[in-house]
Amino acid sequence: MIDNNLMDDNYISIDDAAAYLGIKIVTLRSWIKKKPDIPAHRVGKLWKFKRSELDEWIASGKSAE
Repeated sequence: MIDNNLMDDNYISIDDAAAYLGIKIVTLRSWIKKKPDIPAHRVGKLWKFKRSELDEWIASGKSAE
C-alpha cells in the first residue's frame, strides 16, 4: 500500500505547481521573484515545490499579499 501523504510530499515541477494552483507558469515565476515567502526550492536550474508547502502557504493567507 502506498501512503498518499508521502506521495503528496514529493517535489513537483514548476509546470505542475502552476497547474496545481490554477495559474500560468509566467505568473508563478513572477511570484517567485516578488514573494520571498513562497515555498519554492531551487534544485540546480529548476524550481521545485511540495504540494503540502503550497497548501500551507495558501492557507496562511500569504499568497494573497
